[in-house]
Amino acid sequence: MSKTLTRVGFLLPVVVYLAVFFLYPLIGNLVLSFQDFGIQSVYSGQAPFNGLDNYVHLVHDPVFGTAAVNTVVFVVASLFFQFTIGLALAVFFNRAFPLSGLVRTLLLIPWLLPLVVTGTVFRWILDTSNGVLNHVLLALHLVGEPVPWLNSVQTAMIGVLLCNVWIGIPFNMVILYGGLQSIPADVHEAAALDGASGLKRFRHITAPLLRPVVAVVLTLGLIYTIKVFDVIWVMTKGGPANATQTVTTYGYQLSFGGLSQFGLGAAASNMLIVVALVFAVFYLRSTRKEVA
Repeated sequence: MSKTLTRVGFLLPVVVYLAVFFLYPLIGNLVLSFQDFGIQSVYSGQAPFNGLDNYVHLVHDPVFGTAAVNTVVFVVASLFFQFTIGLALAVFFNRAFPLSGLVRTLLLIPWLLPLVVTGTVFRWILDTSNGVLNHVLLALHLVGEPVPWLNSVQTAMIGVLLCNVWIGIPFNMVILYGGLQSIPADVHEAAALDGASGLKRFRHITAPLLRPVVAVVLTLGLIYTIKVFDVIWVMTKGGPANATQTVTTYGYQLSFGGLSQFGLGAAASNMLIVVALVFAVFYLRSTRKEVA
């Protein structure tokens, strides 16, 4: 009996915390997505049930369609460049050299800075008139006139991606570096004695042994990137002309950006939660297989 009470005593705070700060808001958001909850509902306290109308409205909403496409582009491009550059840096630091620890520590700075600060700094760097990037490109004669990075439909997504990729590289580098460190050096030495080149050793030894770590990095990166809001909102607020509008920013605009359509905003966020939940389940199953 005492053991049972002890277990309950340890579990109860966790259960209460999850119920209050996770389950309750999640259920509230789900209920809200099935209601016609507008600004008038805030004052009247009444929000009529409208079934799936909010979800149907979003499916036929051209802005939401644009936001969904932008979300896919943003996530895929971010994951590709973050993973590629992070893997290259992890392979580079896998060989010991003077001050490697210090350099590796400095590369963690983008990961440690608050996202609002990072977004503000990049907004200044990419400014059309006074941005550092344009001054450098003009000085090197790589462009003939300042590039409107965040003010043009053609370049706004590139500008936001530059910031998000810079933020995500340290995470990929650290996790992949840990995976590389766990690979026994004897395996590489034996392959080298057999005449395998560096590229062949990476392809036939490093890549297969690193596959579980890669799955974790990509899955966690996707779950994180798909819900990015701070960076985009600080830099462009989803503009210009919805060029950087994603499901997260559009859901925020629907609810708090002046539209006051809280039911539609909740429905948009629920769609995003379902997608993230699918990949979270995939991640948990993959880690469970590794443990087994």
